[in-house]
Amino acid sequence: MTTTLDYYNKNSKIFYEQTVNVDIGSLYQPFLRYIHQNSKILDLGCGSGRDALAFKNKGYQVEAIDYSEKLVEQSRKLTGIQVRLESFYELDDQAQYDGIWACASLLHCERNRLGEVVGRILNALKPNGICYMSFKYGKTDRSKDGRSFTDLDEAQAHVLLRSFDHILLLQQWITVDKRIDRSEEWLNIIFQKRAV
Repeated sequence: MTTTLDYYNKNSKIFYEQTVNVDIGSLYQPFLRYIHQNSKILDLGCGSGRDALAFKNKGYQVEAIDYSEKLVEQSRKLTGIQVRLESFYELDDQAQYDGIWACASLLHCERNRLGEVVGRILNALKPNGICYMSFKYGKTDRSKDGRSFTDLDEAQAHVLLRSFDHILLLQQWITVDKRIDRSEEWLNIIFQKRAV
């Protein structure tokens, strides 16, 4: 995690420029169809702040966190939101959010801690709350350009989610990276925290 964090702090300007204008509106729609207008959304690992700003502009109450100090600064400027400097390992909100958006962030979670983080997400969601998360499609744990990645495929996602009694998988699909110079595939997952 430290090496990955160093990467984002050192390369925050380049990362911001490469991601802030990427149009992923087609990913918002499946998530937002389950969430009422004016509901409260947490952007978990907000990076540039692109998605937090999009949700804010659509009329949602938005909070955001990121673990990179430099990206927190940039996303605060972009969104006008008081983005929290916090790791997904530290998320301890209780029943606060109607939706949690974890786009391309949990792919940096250590595989053996994914269950812990999903548990934290469940705790932070209100009953019947919705979570979106995405991972680079694959089966491996790997390092690239100074960052650590936990890839996920459908079978691994199934094992992860079925370890919780109150998760209802709503959608799971594969997309191709929206950046012009990329062709990587992504696994997209939307689940609901069922009221117990």
